[in-house]
Amino acid sequence: MKQKISIVVMVDAVGALSDRTLHNGNLSLVDDSSAGSRHQGTPELVTAVAPGQVVQWTPIHVDVQTPVEIQAIEFLSGAAVPSPAGQAAPSGVAAPGAVPGARADATGSNGYENYDLLVWEGVVPYDMTPGVPYRYRLSLRLHEGPNSVLHIDSPALLRV
Repeated sequence: MKQKISIVVMVDAVGALSDRTLHNGNLSLVDDSSAGSRHQGTPELVTAVAPGQVVQWTPIHVDVQTPVEIQAIEFLSGAAVPSPAGQAAPSGVAAPGAVPGARADATGSNGYENYDLLVWEGVVPYDMTPGVPYRYRLSLRLHEGPNSVLHIDSPALLRV
């Protein structure tokens, strides 16, 4: 398995600010996990991960005039994604601790800093229950102003 999984957060900031939502086609999440992630290209991405892997989120705005940055990534307490019909989830499963959302300095691109890209990353904890997706809240800052932060609670990490 790869040491690092990248999740690209593509945002139509103008659409999201106009609609006041990251849904309606305003957000697309895509990862490069080779372990069988689900719902690629949607806000409901479930990224397949392994303990100890680094997960890196990178925001990209499709409108060059409206900047997008990740404000926060927080795991939702006890909010494992419901199991598919007919499958029981393990009892007593807690969500993993918050992503050690260290803001990286984006210097991983051939040694130069990219000030237009703010990358967040964290390490997949070893105590995640296999086969149980854990939802997280992805909060994005779109430009500036009182209504500039939008979030979704639909993406998840799934330990395989």
